[in-house]
Amino acid sequence: MIRVLVADDQALVRTGFVTILDAQDDLEVVGEASDGRAAVGLARRLRPDVVVMDIRMPVLDGIEATRQLAGPGVAEPVRTLVVTTFNLDEYVFQALRAGASGFLLKDATPQQLVAGVRTVAAGDSLLAPAVTRQLIGRFGARVRPAEPLANAHSVLAPRELEVLRLIATGLSNAEIAATLVISAETVKTYVSRILTKLDLRDRVQAVVYAYRTGLADPDA
Repeated sequence: MIRVLVADDQALVRTGFVTILDAQDDLEVVGEASDGRAAVGLARRLRPDVVVMDIRMPVLDGIEATRQLAGPGVAEPVRTLVVTTFNLDEYVFQALRAGASGFLLKDATPQQLVAGVRTVAAGDSLLAPAVTRQLIGRFGARVRPAEPLANAHSVLAPRELEVLRLIATGLSNAEIAATLVISAETVKTYVSRILTKLDLRDRVQAVVYAYRTGLADPDA
């Protein structure tokens, strides 16, 4: 059973999410929060598998709440799935940097919400490729460079660098496999190696890393 905490200040939206998630045999909503501070407190007490987190909330916004639950230095991070409207995409980028495991748009279908929670709970990252390309392309340049390019070049093999650049464009493993004419399983191995070598938690951090270091070009 996947245990979920839903945080959203809009009661109607929150109730809708709870209804959708609780209707699944493998999902259980263990708590609800109407602001970021309450979300952090409940998540630390209840230890859900996934927090479905809104960004714009009173008292403490979703970005800071995400940072406190999953950011750098958190000993036992809680996986967070951010939901937002597309006109708040700059905040989504900040949320990814704060440690979110992925994001969905609020106009996602119930099936996409359920699949997103399951994906994040399984330890994977949820990035909608088309949205990711526009999101990172628009805001990626504002936060780089932070780490020297030599770091990635000295640690990663040429093929791994190539895969990292494709990850940064928002391509899925299957799309990367088709682009490089290799198997999806091989791509999965490359992704695992990249995360290990760069000490990154997940695919989301790999995307942010690529743009922060200038390895990927937001204007490309």
